[in-house]
Amino acid sequence: MKCFMYILECSDGSFYTGSTKDLDRRIAQHSAGEGANHTSKYLPVKLVYYEEYSRIDWAFNREKQVQGWSRKKKLALIEGQLDDLPNFAKPYRFR
Repeated sequence: MKCFMYILECSDGSFYTGSTKDLDRRIAQHSAGEGANHTSKYLPVKLVYYEEYSRIDWAFNREKQVQGWSRKKKLALIEGQLDDLPNFAKPYRFR
């Protein structure tokens, strides 16, 4: 079974991170205003990133990890700048 962790960009420029077993259906729900409270307030939404997993608990755990990240770190992930991710994990004074 395919499961996903995904990031949406909302109309206000904010990011929403979620996980699901059916990415197409979940994106349609968000787009119709039936998704999370946050996305329904800031339509339209655009899928900007996703990762595929074989288990929903792995996708959910990744969702929770990414939700805790700064905007800069999420942008680095979305833009594929994976080498930059560790730098954003360090406190500002150590960068």
